[in-house]
Amino acid sequence: MLIRHILPIILLFQTVMAVKSQSTHMTTYCNPVNLDYTYMIYNAHNDISYRSGADPAVVEFRGEYYMFVTRSMGYWHSDDLQNWNFIAPEKWYFEGSNAPAAFNYKDSLLYVIGNPSGNGSILYTDNPRKGDWKAVPGILYDLQDPALFIDDDNKAYMYWGSSNVYPIRVVELDKYHRFKPVSGTIELFNLNGDKHGWERFGENHSDTILGGYMEGPWMTKHDGKYYLQYAAPGTEFNVYGDGVYIGESPLGPFFYAPNNPFCYKPGGFMNGAGHGSTVAGPGNRYWHFASMAVSINVNWERRIDMFPTFFDKDGLMWSNTSFGDYPHYAPAETGRMGEFAGWMLLSYKKPVKASSELNGFPAQNTTDENVKTFWVAANNNESQWLEIDLQNPGTVYAVQVNYHDYKSDLYGRMQGLFHRYYIEGSNDGKKWEILVDRKNSFKDVPNDYVELEQPAKVRYIRYINIHVPTPNLSISDLRIFGKGEGKAPQKVSEFKAERKSDRRDALLTWEKQQNAQGYNVHWGIAPDKLYNTWLVYDKNELELKCLDKDQSYYFAIEAFNENGRSALTQPLPVK
Repeated sequence: MLIRHILPIILLFQTVMAVKSQSTHMTTYCNPVNLDYTYMIYNAHNDISYRSGADPAVVEFRGEYYMFVTRSMGYWHSDDLQNWNFIAPEKWYFEGSNAPAAFNYKDSLLYVIGNPSGNGSILYTDNPRKGDWKAVPGILYDLQDPALFIDDDNKAYMYWGSSNVYPIRVVELDKYHRFKPVSGTIELFNLNGDKHGWERFGENHSDTILGGYMEGPWMTKHDGKYYLQYAAPGTEFNVYGDGVYIGESPLGPFFYAPNNPFCYKPGGFMNGAGHGSTVAGPGNRYWHFASMAVSINVNWERRIDMFPTFFDKDGLMWSNTSFGDYPHYAPAETGRMGEFAGWMLLSYKKPVKASSELNGFPAQNTTDENVKTFWVAANNNESQWLEIDLQNPGTVYAVQVNYHDYKSDLYGRMQGLFHRYYIEGSNDGKKWEILVDRKNSFKDVPNDYVELEQPAKVRYIRYINIHVPTPNLSISDLRIFGKGEGKAPQKVSEFKAERKSDRRDALLTWEKQQNAQGYNVHWGIAPDKLYNTWLVYDKNELELKCLDKDQSYYFAIEAFNENGRSALTQPLPVK
């Protein structure tokens, strides 16, 4: 009898200690955002199981933050925009919200709209932590990808649009009378792929036959101007991004920003920065949350990313996506929030050994910086491990374990999922020390990013599996961040940029360096507005198909490796 009473106390103590061991403050974050993403149900009839999170609507409410994500059966809460906890609300959309909108009305009510049918009610609550949502009677119809905005004068507006044919539209609403429309529908703007290269459909904007999709509007008011954001050309592509039109009124007219897309991440480990939302975070610093493509099991397999966002002296909106899936300082890190931490990738293309491999899914896939390739272990048990030889000693500051759903056979919002593992480091491959301890974890961490409490100088890294919630142990990339002890690359030479006969396209070339992992290409509409970047591994050329036909540009480039970055070249003007 005594054991029966003591055992629950022991289990509670173990749980508390496990949570405490994972609560170490991290000064950095790394995309994709490490949420306990929900398993989708919409391909269950084909036995296709995958996690996904997309179309984030992030808002501040009474000093805290809430993130609403497509088809997630609930939403997330955070105090700092870095650490998120899932909320299962008392009342919610039965199948989860679809491309949700959210708006904080003067800290008195939080509004949400996102009925999967595109019709129906606006929800509201004054207690989103509890989630006792109430509904304004449904009077809004055929609203795909809605965006609710209430101006300082209490006038309300609904924007919407998700189409390769129709434009972004708006209607004014009467907030005091069940949000009843008080104006006719106003068509605002549509895609113009003939002028705007980045709005063209396809991977790398390669498909010029099919029209791109315009979707996911979001309104931000800043310094008296209205910034109406939108996504293009398609969520499954590496070039999915967000553009913006700027106006003096919520109803327009709106004018195309010359530095579009303002949020764009086409290169690197995981791509995409579209269909997002912009929120003022700690210190009133803006952040843009958006969607990234995994697109392995299905096209709609996605993750969430976040980028520091700014308004420059000319009123142009832009997001800093440079090295956008490397560690950056967290939103709460006053004085350096959003800045690149300078920790480079020590693991890129380094040799990997594994306990076992399923045929066709080798362990070497875990260091190739490609989310679409992955390792699958032949078994799923505590005997499985991965070992990376960094080849040279380096100081490790952080690691990121990106799990993959290989035949996971899980559907819906699953309870009790967790990952358990630990990561060791060694200088000689014989004597090991624990760098990351998740042995007693109760957290579901599909994209686990861990900043080490103390940096460790090692040559070898070993991941040891204990438990994953899926039938198969599968990892897309095990990413090791830190600082090598060798030389950073030299400044890039022979950098050239030539616009093609189709002025939406340009070919960039440069002299390849033997000790460079890759190159970070910068471009923009002025020497001091190089707001867009593209991370290129191994190659010494890049074809850009994202330029605006009538816009002049400046281009620059830097080389990088595990030891650091070179100086940026002088901005090169190209008319």
